[in-house]
Amino acid sequence: MLRTRVITALALMALLLPSLFWLPQSAWALLVALFIGIAGWEWGGLLGWKALARIVLGVLTTLVCAALSLADPAAIGAAGFAPGQPWVQVLYLCSVLFWGLLMPFWLRGKWTLGGIVGLLVGAVVLLPTWLAMVQLRALGPGVLLAVFAIVWMADIAAYFAGRRFGRNKLAPAISPGKTREGAYGAAVGVLCYGLLVGHFFFATLMPLPLWIVVLLVLTAVSIVGDLFESLLKRNAGIKDSSNVLPGHGGVLDRIDSLTSTLPVVAALWLFFLRDT
Repeated sequence: MLRTRVITALALMALLLPSLFWLPQSAWALLVALFIGIAGWEWGGLLGWKALARIVLGVLTTLVCAALSLADPAAIGAAGFAPGQPWVQVLYLCSVLFWGLLMPFWLRGKWTLGGIVGLLVGAVVLLPTWLAMVQLRALGPGVLLAVFAIVWMADIAAYFAGRRFGRNKLAPAISPGKTREGAYGAAVGVLCYGLLVGHFFFATLMPLPLWIVVLLVLTAVSIVGDLFESLLKRNAGIKDSSNVLPGHGGVLDRIDSLTSTLPVVAALWLFFLRDT
């Protein structure tokens, strides 16, 4: 299993890094659309849909993202860069409200997906993730990679802190393996990483105390995204969202924390930092 995981991870990095740094912005948008389309197919599985319906949902997800990029190339940075279009603001606001206001109630109530609500939630989760992954890359590949690294650092630090110090369960009914100590470790890891990166890249954007608050908020948001997907899989009675990534599960299993973190970062930049 470890060998399979390593091989899959290396293959993903071999695809991600050249694409991130060398693809034209329009091609990057379409590549990410395909990637999110696979996540849309997996979302159909969480809804309990049959094979054909899942394929249709995945294809439609890809087509919607591709259509948005082709209809408004300036919004994705493919023809100039005009990121503040009304539809962009609506997507990010829906995402922020979903993760920041609705999600605490969702996790507490352990709500299930179904019907039109499941489709709407899927749109709120996946479409802003695609958009943020495209717009943040338009600011520079290093910007998007830095946000990825925040989530990766949170995951790694939580894993090791949880294994070493974990005693108190964070959400035992949702994800029994996660502990409060792991969450604290994630916060420490992200702060160490964020303060180092912030010293070089973000020192002029905001005061240090505010930057620390932002890092802590992003840590919490990444954990919430992870818990949300864990809850959906538990409700659906499945271990992984799919097996398209051998040793890693599915696309949703790899981007669960990114679906919450990326849109929040993009919204923060769009509404508060764009003119700084």
